[in-house]
Amino acid sequence: MNVFDESAQTMSLTAFIAVASVTLLLCVMTGPDRDDLDAFYTGYRSLSPLRGGLAIAGDYLSAATVLGTTGVIALTGHDGLVLALSTALSLVLLMFLLAEPLRNAGRFTMGDMLTRRAPGRAARIASCAVTLAALLPLMVVQLAGSGNLLAFILGFDSSGFRTGSIVALGIVMIGYAAIGGMKGTALIQIIKTVVLLGAGLLVSVLVLHRFDWDTGALLHAAATGSGAGTGYLHSGLQFGGNDLDMISSELTVVLGAACLPHITMRMTGVRDAQAVRRSLSWAVGVVVGLCLLLAVIGFGAAALVGHDRITAAGAQGNSAVLQVTGAVAGGGGTGALVVTTMTTAIFLTLLASVAGMILACANSLAHDLFAHGLRTRNPMGNRTEMATAQGAAIGVGALAVTLAVLARHWNVQALVTLSFCIGASAIAPALVYSMFWRRYTRTGLLCTLIGGTACVLVLITGTDLVSGSPGSVFPHRDFNWFPLTTTGLVSVPFGFLAGWLGTVLGRDTDTTAQRRQYEAVEPWILAGAPPAGRH
Repeated sequence: MNVFDESAQTMSLTAFIAVASVTLLLCVMTGPDRDDLDAFYTGYRSLSPLRGGLAIAGDYLSAATVLGTTGVIALTGHDGLVLALSTALSLVLLMFLLAEPLRNAGRFTMGDMLTRRAPGRAARIASCAVTLAALLPLMVVQLAGSGNLLAFILGFDSSGFRTGSIVALGIVMIGYAAIGGMKGTALIQIIKTVVLLGAGLLVSVLVLHRFDWDTGALLHAAATGSGAGTGYLHSGLQFGGNDLDMISSELTVVLGAACLPHITMRMTGVRDAQAVRRSLSWAVGVVVGLCLLLAVIGFGAAALVGHDRITAAGAQGNSAVLQVTGAVAGGGGTGALVVTTMTTAIFLTLLASVAGMILACANSLAHDLFAHGLRTRNPMGNRTEMATAQGAAIGVGALAVTLAVLARHWNVQALVTLSFCIGASAIAPALVYSMFWRRYTRTGLLCTLIGGTACVLVLITGTDLVSGSPGSVFPHRDFNWFPLTTTGLVSVPFGFLAGWLGTVLGRDTDTTAQRRQYEAVEPWILAGAPPAGRH
């Protein structure tokens, strides 16, 4: 399937190879020494607020978010725009509610943050398990889509090419995480964010120029091209008018997107509470700006490409951003340059976002599971722990690549929802309770993490993302028993309830000791004041 002309394809392939080579070299140059844990896990917290904000925005804007949001806007109009705004709102919620406490409580991983409140091996192991459960599905989705994306751009359609693309990209992503650590992946995220903003701005300008800078004309053409008429500009297209489904989806995005472990991990890479606030301010500005650009691009796709051509390339509309880029780029060298700029931005987004997730999983395995969860005596040395983290990055990456290859012919969009639902139903309640509820206990924490995750895993099997619809994982079977597309409306309250019941009804033998331990560090966690006895 030849979507772009040969010159654009050749330039895109050359840019892919150059970007992968240069960024991998930068990771090697900025990578930590073999026994420098602080450099590997936090990059010495050396990023300025601007660079920290760009890195946070880069981790937050995964390829699934960028491509999926544009596709939903192109196909559903108003509902897609609400999704984009919810994505930005999630980061705003993190900035005002959790960012500063997370920075003060954290050391390296999410497990460090949670065990400030409920020390113990069980909390470490549960934290590691939930980190893997939340991020592995999202990695599989993006890796599985990478083969389709490269095939779409370069005009190849063979199964072998798609498999080879997944494996090759996976190796590069593993290299970023294992070699670069926090500082190396932060550098890649910064580059990715700048390139993505530039490419989005370029294509948005071209779209608006096509309609003489008349947004009314753009929206009218988008409504016409969508095939839905005026309904495109009103609520109801995405979920067939089911308001509860819409509320459940927005709740999941708002609570889940910014609480995923690879995002909270970035809070530990900022030097102090003031810097984390400034970094989040930059990150929110970048994310809001990019969401507005994606809205213009999505409406442009509906207007210039049309609903039928978008869905022909993929039911979820993930190729809409590339289709509209081809539509506005024109021919010749200039058009090829525009196409190459956007494809390079998407390619960098894929590489950087998955690398950040691999790093978060590897850090949790090495630090939470092996260094603290499974070892009760003889603490692991710095060099051993770092080697374990690098080995874990290779193992997690290899597992994600294998699963992506096996799932490359499936519709794996349900896995994105699974990740966000776990973030909203297990991780968000655990973080809120741990930071703000004095009575919260270890039993409550375990009930929140395990109960919220289990609830999501059970409910999502009954949604139409798994069966009973053309866009499901099993489109020819129907065991759909849950009435909503996302689980958030049920699983989020369940996660909070499980934590409350576990705390109130649990029989922790050291509840008083846990509470006193938290009260000793509470001023430090919430306000950055020195803990009792520390000056």
